[in-house]
Amino acid sequence: MTEELVRFLKARLDEEADLARRCDGDGCGEWSAHGHTVDFCQVDLSGFHPTIAQHVALHDPARVLREIEAKRRILARHARDPWPCHDLRDLASPYADHPDFPARA
Repeated sequence: MTEELVRFLKARLDEEADLARRCDGDGCGEWSAHGHTVDFCQVDLSGFHPTIAQHVALHDPARVLREIEAKRRILARHARDPWPCHDLRDLASPYADHPDFPARA
């Protein structure tokens, strides 16, 4: 079961890393919010509620990639556990609605 969950988590992290890299076409990586506007480095998009703009900016590609690397380190520490430990289950929990989510996770 642990191997199945590890494969599942690695696939999700790979997907998220790929998406973050594709969102950072200009290599800037860091987005910022200014009131109703999100600065995506080469273009500003306005019309957001300021709270939503901050939320979007918080998920800039550079931060997402750092978070993925941290999750990969946690995954590596627990990948050989005989049964999915609480840390692996916690890492998997955001993906519970994914069609490939392991049934016994």
